[in-house]
Amino acid sequence: MGWEARNSPWEEFLTTILIRAALAAGAAAASLAAFAATPAFAEPAKPECIAPAQPGGGFDITCKLAQAALKDSGALESMLRVSYMPGGIGAVAFNTIAGQRRDEPGTVVAFSAGSLLNLAQGKFGAHTAADVRWVASVGTDYGAVVVAADSPWTSLKDMMEAIKADPSKVILGAGGTIGSQDWMKAALTARAAGIDHKTMRFVAFEGGGDCATALQGGHVQVCMNDVGDSQAAIDGGAPLKLLAIYSADRLDGKLGNVQTAKEQGYDIEWPIVRGFYVGPEVSDADYQWWTDAFAQSMQAPGYSKLLADRNLLPLPMTGDTLRTFVDERVTTYKELASSFGLVSQ
Repeated sequence: MGWEARNSPWEEFLTTILIRAALAAGAAAASLAAFAATPAFAEPAKPECIAPAQPGGGFDITCKLAQAALKDSGALESMLRVSYMPGGIGAVAFNTIAGQRRDEPGTVVAFSAGSLLNLAQGKFGAHTAADVRWVASVGTDYGAVVVAADSPWTSLKDMMEAIKADPSKVILGAGGTIGSQDWMKAALTARAAGIDHKTMRFVAFEGGGDCATALQGGHVQVCMNDVGDSQAAIDGGAPLKLLAIYSADRLDGKLGNVQTAKEQGYDIEWPIVRGFYVGPEVSDADYQWWTDAFAQSMQAPGYSKLLADRNLLPLPMTGDTLRTFVDERVTTYKELASSFGLVSQ
């Protein structure tokens, strides 16, 4: 059964995550309330958030969201330091935390749906999702198609027709190599357009920020990025525009004028969970401190604005709930990757 088929595992996955996002401000948030009191244990010394890419991409936004939320809610007295560990779209950071830095109580690492997709394909070496402790998901983003502001294309359909006419003339850039979530968005869109995804010209970057820089320099014509980092760049004055967003419905606010891929004839959705993990040997007490701290932060009155400022939607999960979610997603992503011949079942 193809991935476009109704009631496929992929469609069920999309339905699950979109329902979670829609209910996050209500039922899901209420489930966190029991854990939203001030963390019971002392906060870790020298707290650090590792963004496993260069500055300016989705991991950077995720860490800076945590930095602001933990501070504003009072859950963390010290300033959360943001550091960068690029390499393998999260592979270097994952292997470091699962290997050499297994028990650091003050270190959290940002992850996304792309991290889980890479885990599903074995791109993090011998490590699996069981080799770290999953702390919290703090929001959801969506995939986006980004071009230069002066691009002749005004829609995703325009772009796909140009690729169909001559794939060699359109260079797509994205974070990660073949099989990454950005590559997957492009491949799924090509499949929906009746284009052989193997004919696409695809240039890999370490993250969305690097791709956006290359796009502005004219080195690529398209970035298969995310809404959060792309709109942040646009808000900062970058001469870019969004051709489509991979969400079920149009987003609110300033993004309300951007059509979804579905509206343009490409029935594809790509929600992107954003969250954090810690090392496998972090103590139960320190792990609990982080889960409580994030729960408190996500219950704070100003949290919804912090999300909106970063063009994210709520998706609050911590602890065991998140671990179950991660395991389910890795399984489904493996099935998706298998449909493109990237892994064997």
